[in-house]
Amino acid sequence: MKYVNTFGFKVFSDELAKIQLTDNCKTCNTISPNSYGISTKDPQFRDALKTSDYLVLDGVYFALASLALKGKKIKKNQGPDLFKFFVRKMNKESGRIFFLGSSNETLDRIKTRLSDEYPNIKVEYLSPPFKKEFSEADNSIMVEAINKFKPDILFIGMTCPKQEKWSHEHKASLNAKLVCSIGAVFDWYAGNQKEIHPLWWKFNMAWLKRTIDRPEILLRYPEIGIFFWHLFLALFGINKYK
Repeated sequence: MKYVNTFGFKVFSDELAKIQLTDNCKTCNTISPNSYGISTKDPQFRDALKTSDYLVLDGVYFALASLALKGKKIKKNQGPDLFKFFVRKMNKESGRIFFLGSSNETLDRIKTRLSDEYPNIKVEYLSPPFKKEFSEADNSIMVEAINKFKPDILFIGMTCPKQEKWSHEHKASLNAKLVCSIGAVFDWYAGNQKEIHPLWWKFNMAWLKRTIDRPEILLRYPEIGIFFWHLFLALFGINKYK
């Protein structure tokens, strides 16, 4: 498999078909300027990203940083790409998918749409309590529900960095083949938010469309700013951030 090391992260840069599903649970997370910025302040989150079995690109600017610093391109396999690839794969293989996160209403919509579009997939879900930190009892309920269903794919949609930290902490206890943290994809697929048109992705402007649709994203700029500051320093010879 192909990987590219950028800013201290080993980023997956290959075809998604290379990701094999085995009985040994693997984690798949995404890296973006926002998640990079958060990771500089949150050691647990940084560890979760760095120890991901597959860390895929989410956002053109991280790819541009790799090109500028290393002269290496990173293949774009963003959250929506992960989702579409694996639901199609599971439909062909009559696989099992578990959704963890979001509200029961959103999860109902996901299950209904998935059943219509991919009828061969067996689907289960759980809406965890909406709180900053889960209790041991909360975690036990989630792990038990997942393991009872024994999914091939576990999709988590709890927002960053909560979802990545949860999968990292509980990976060893999960009876799932692959755990993918895909956040906003839950809302897109459920129809809570408009899916970004492919043309926005084609011209690397999905970030702009997302900001127009959800101006609260502007609140993330401090974290994104950290990424661009580190990129600026690296371009001027401070190798620490390479």
